[in-house]
Amino acid sequence: MNEHTLPKGMVQAPTPAGTTPGYMPGFGNDFETEALPGALPQGMNSPQKCNYGLYGEQLSGTAFTAHPPERTWTYRIRPSVKHSHRYTKIDLPHWKSAPLVDPDVISLGQYRWDPVPYTEEKLTWLTGMRTMTTAGDVNTQVGMASHIYLVTEGMQNEYFYSADSELLVVPQEGRLRFATELGIIDLEPKEIAIIPRGLVYRVELLEGPARGFVCENYGQKFELPGRGPIGANAMANPRDFKTPVAAFEDREVPSTLTIKWCGQFHETKIGQSPLDVVAWHGNYAPVKYDLRTYCPVGAILFDHPDPSIFTVLTAPSGVPGTANIDFVLFRERWMVAEDTFRPPWYHKNIMSELMGNIYGQYDAKPQGFVPGGMSLHNMMLPHGPDKNAFEGASNANLGPDKLDNTMSFMFETRFPQHLTPFAANEAPLQDDYIDCWESLEKKFDGTPGKK
Repeated sequence: MNEHTLPKGMVQAPTPAGTTPGYMPGFGNDFETEALPGALPQGMNSPQKCNYGLYGEQLSGTAFTAHPPERTWTYRIRPSVKHSHRYTKIDLPHWKSAPLVDPDVISLGQYRWDPVPYTEEKLTWLTGMRTMTTAGDVNTQVGMASHIYLVTEGMQNEYFYSADSELLVVPQEGRLRFATELGIIDLEPKEIAIIPRGLVYRVELLEGPARGFVCENYGQKFELPGRGPIGANAMANPRDFKTPVAAFEDREVPSTLTIKWCGQFHETKIGQSPLDVVAWHGNYAPVKYDLRTYCPVGAILFDHPDPSIFTVLTAPSGVPGTANIDFVLFRERWMVAEDTFRPPWYHKNIMSELMGNIYGQYDAKPQGFVPGGMSLHNMMLPHGPDKNAFEGASNANLGPDKLDNTMSFMFETRFPQHLTPFAANEAPLQDDYIDCWESLEKKFDGTPGKK
């Protein structure tokens, strides 16, 4: 599919770019958009009769009394109850949910994987999802799961939504289109997207095969972190987030809707596309973000600050200052700190850290952590630079140095992450990763003043 062509039969709100998917800037804004003139009621949410014979319906992402409430009013061809019928339980064997603690799998350890390879099998967004780790409990809506997706073909008259979670999608290669109830998001590497809980969508393949990472957030929604003393600017700025304009399909064709609910999958058969929202307004909507617009901050005199300064998005927990999930980005930046060991230092902490490499070379692991690969350092387990990174940074000329051609990220959570049987037994685990610290030498010398 050409990226400048909308799906056949889809009508979109007018945009300066014509048929190219259009977007509205801002994060958490209260948007309004209509694909047909006059479809959006003014001054009220639920008129006695909507224009064009549409149905008014609200999608709530928070409790009604939450502050601020997150909800979107939609004006659609059919109410969603017409897109829901009797359900049949189905099995997607590689998509797992927490709690999942396999007694035969050891999750205690430092792990790293090569990219999960494609096979001859044809895979869609649903059948190509491969869960690597789970944390928390999907039923009590805390924690997360991390996945790798492999997509070799688009969904045909197939639709999906998760009642369990919002999805943070991080492409590594290939290009996808998310045709959602609220509009179209085209997504490529160096971008991310957030698909809210409860939103129906179809995933199409624009350029493939496609592979990437997914953080499935069971808890509170992702939000921008507080900048504290950093102030009003830098890091991720709200204007760089893009929410799609309204777009709808009026197609009567046998279709399948799959729902993820409490870790189980169910499908229902319907006679039309559920992407029939003609107009909407509200603050609960999908969004995309270009990681190249992230403005990192850092030390400009000495010492290496905590990685929390690289947080793009955070999902709060019930413990202030301790996130259910942090999404952290390590991208190109200048290193200028004086008399300082510049890569991440050796440490262990209460957060468990799952990292993925989008492209390039990560400064603390110059060997073995390849694009498309992942690593896991679970809570309270020590980790840090390998010998080559340590020796290089300890003896480097500390002039200004541009860390270039690099983009890695971290899904960090307060919960321990448990490996799935797929991660432990089928994914390309680097069995020798733990040995990367084996050659670190004892350098202790008790001579006073000796460095």
